[in-house]
Amino acid sequence: MAERPIRFEHTRWLGDKRTQVVYDIESAPQEAIDDLVAAQAGQTFGPDTLTEARNRGYRPHRSVDLEAEAEAAAADA
Repeated sequence: MAERPIRFEHTRWLGDKRTQVVYDIESAPQEAIDDLVAAQAGQTFGPDTLTEARNRGYRPHRSVDLEAEAEAAAADA
């Protein structure tokens, strides 16, 4: 699990404003999260869900696991 940055300690889904890619902080590569924080390009979502990120045009990073995808689909139903 990636280390949570202080600014996003209560966030699960973190988007990259530059690329419109959303990361699951629990499974994302640490380098990607560190880069987002350093560039101040992180985007949070309310509610903090993959579905909301998708509603805003973000696409999941390949590190997002299928279980999270299934949760998002169930929430849409």
